[in-house]
Amino acid sequence: MAACSPYGSWKSPISSALVAESGIRLYDVQVDKSGKHLDRVYWSELRPAEGGRYVVCSKDGDSQPTEWTPEGFNARTRVHEYGGGAMFAHNGVVYFSNFTDQRLYRQTSPDAAPEAITPADSGWRFADGHFCEKLNIITAVREDHSVVNRGEAKEAANTVVAIHPDTQEQFVLASGSDFYASPRVSPDGKKICWTQWNHPNMPWDSTEIWQADMQPDGKGVREAHKVCGGDDISVMYPRWSPSGELYYISDVSDWWNLYHVTSSGDHVAIGPQQREIGGPHWQFGNAPYDFDPDNGVIVTAYGMELGFYEMGSGKHLKNVDTGFKTHSYLVMGGKGCAYCIASSPTQFPSVIRVNYATSKADTVKSTKDMPVDTGYFSIPEEITFPTAGGDTAHAYFYPPKNKDFTAPEGTLPPLLVRAHGGPTSSCSSTLNLNIQYFTSRGVGLLDVNYRGSTGYGKTYRNKLRLNWGIHDVDDCCHGALYLADKGKVDRKRLAIDGGSAGGYTTLAALAFRDIFHAGVSHYGVGDLEALAKDTHKFESRYLDTIIGAYPEMESTYKERSPINHVDKLSCSIALFQGGEDKIVPPNQAEMMFEAVKNKGLPCAFVLFPDEQHGFRKAENMRRALDGEFYFLGRVFGYEPADKGGEIEIENMA
Repeated sequence: MAACSPYGSWKSPISSALVAESGIRLYDVQVDKSGKHLDRVYWSELRPAEGGRYVVCSKDGDSQPTEWTPEGFNARTRVHEYGGGAMFAHNGVVYFSNFTDQRLYRQTSPDAAPEAITPADSGWRFADGHFCEKLNIITAVREDHSVVNRGEAKEAANTVVAIHPDTQEQFVLASGSDFYASPRVSPDGKKICWTQWNHPNMPWDSTEIWQADMQPDGKGVREAHKVCGGDDISVMYPRWSPSGELYYISDVSDWWNLYHVTSSGDHVAIGPQQREIGGPHWQFGNAPYDFDPDNGVIVTAYGMELGFYEMGSGKHLKNVDTGFKTHSYLVMGGKGCAYCIASSPTQFPSVIRVNYATSKADTVKSTKDMPVDTGYFSIPEEITFPTAGGDTAHAYFYPPKNKDFTAPEGTLPPLLVRAHGGPTSSCSSTLNLNIQYFTSRGVGLLDVNYRGSTGYGKTYRNKLRLNWGIHDVDDCCHGALYLADKGKVDRKRLAIDGGSAGGYTTLAALAFRDIFHAGVSHYGVGDLEALAKDTHKFESRYLDTIIGAYPEMESTYKERSPINHVDKLSCSIALFQGGEDKIVPPNQAEMMFEAVKNKGLPCAFVLFPDEQHGFRKAENMRRALDGEFYFLGRVFGYEPADKGGEIEIENMA
């Protein structure tokens, strides 16, 4: 029989250690397209328990997974700072970027020592590599920081390059734009395509896909021309079909859909619908679709649902129920099998294999076996609620859930509203033990897809233009009040948290609205002017679109910066920050903390000196999670069942 205990005091088996262990993340699913290892699937794992190291793994058929990346190496690139696309495989050889020196390495077997194929101390970083067997070259995005180091430019120079793995020569194939992605040579080695865009656009704003003829020696291109994209059209992920026809994703219809350039030059939508395929290009390496030449099909994930379409005609063939809800990093292997990363509200992310003919799905690698009874899991309810200006917003509501406890009759749970990062990103219903940590202890959680989030079409995504710090804040506030009005949460115990851009939304909600009684910022932005002046190239003009051009709109930056409005704060704040964060420098959190402390409000500041933007080390992830729950418990007056997690709170009676 379930025990009766106040919300927030429930004892849960979902510990911070378990959350950190489940923090293993999967990326870069690959199949060796040389044809010699089509039954072998590769992927990368981010391992918090190993200091946030990325490890390349593979699996052949039903064998046990094999680890490739030896100790002392970390398969992670820093191109665009967010990285992704750090590894690929060809002819049984793994190629990867190493984090510490950013050189590209070749590894011929799991037991072989990696061999560098790009020079040391060059200032070059590489991502999104692809091997062209016809020309014996690697095409990749290269980010050159040497021009900054020598004082020749204010920003790194991005190009598309060809790398000869044997001679280690490099040749620039495309240059002149601020950013590049997805360079791919056609199967016959005669053409190359890529995506490019310029400041102040982000890859979900205005981008272009270009195509050119490759020189026979692979050392250059001829007759480069734009294929599609342009003003207010986001195009991405160009790929060549096995027969050499070009496919790509575009939001020209308001939704990111898949398109095919026919032999006559027509651009035809493949399975058009009001759902999206793919997502914002924050990182390299994701593949929202791929081709199976043996069966003549394309595997896709519209709305994250796994589906198959006929190559050429675009006829919908079938969707496959894999037992999971979301599917990403899609790639086709041998014997008609598709591989991808899949997840659901009750299953950890896994690499799965799906047989096209039989629709059978099986797990290749799970990030973690299920150690917890699902009776401790809160299943999210997808809600749409009214918000400011007569508009609507979306969210996932996780009510408190623990099979061992009930709350005293007539009481309501505290609510933690979560603002996702980006801000051009989104939250999903994927199993997240960080969320379940709170709900299994008796705290409700609202994960908000505020206006500007992806997955709801371009019109919804563009609502954040010039409105960051307004629409996102309004939607988080209105979501909390919506649940309070429904009688599902305690109106007097509303909190908000978020990381990065979500941290800014958190701080802005506390400074400019009077809804929440506590807030927790993880590496959040407090000073928009500082962010505009001091951040990396990829995001250096991001704020032009969602706030306005700087310094022309300096007054707006000042108005929306929480650091300038500490006088309006009237509730408790905790800040968790990485000391090596290049995206949001730690001095912003320090300034915010000192200002709140001097005002006499309860506040806490926890610095992780060796962390960057986002916490990757298990011990730091644990301290941040336990520390946040402890902080909220002190503010809201509940007693956590587990001791530990204490952090120093200034001005706390």
